[in-house]
Amino acid sequence: MGQNKSRLSKEEIKRLETTTKFTKAEIKVWYRGFIQDCPDGELKLNEFAEIYRGFFPDGNSHEFASMVFSVFDVNGDGTIQFDEFLNALSITSKGSMEEKLEWAFRIYDLDDSGTIDKQEMVKIINAMISMAGSTGVNSCEKAEDRVEKIFQIMDADGNGELSREEFLQAARKDQSIVAALSFIRC
Repeated sequence: MGQNKSRLSKEEIKRLETTTKFTKAEIKVWYRGFIQDCPDGELKLNEFAEIYRGFFPDGNSHEFASMVFSVFDVNGDGTIQFDEFLNALSITSKGSMEEKLEWAFRIYDLDDSGTIDKQEMVKIINAMISMAGSTGVNSCEKAEDRVEKIFQIMDADGNGELSREEFLQAARKDQSIVAALSFIRC
């Protein structure tokens, strides 16, 4: 959508107004910025990773950026078009807690199986730690140990996988669980 276009059509704007929480004016502002940064109308993984590198210059952000990129790239074509970008931004910046938790679940569900296993969570947490680098959090425990603690709390049926519902229910009940999914300071 919007490739090589300097403007969005009225139909595209109307559709984005209904699928996001942005106003017509906000959509236009975001589109101008997107096209300025991505003149071909597509954000590629290496460009996306550069954005993360700007926030975490002392770490290795590429692996984590590629995990988040895959959630943005809804159609799986290897690029993020404006509508995919705006929909993800709408959820992460203006979405309800429920929408944000759903989005977080999709990041952790690396293989898109509908469940999160321990290996997926370890991979994500290790990528976060790597991304933080020397400016980030000093982790006092290995990712595997952290994941074990998280699964003890979240894995209600004890099957070694977190269903979407287990993940959402545990996160709704206790925000400290959500914090445990990211960085822990020692």
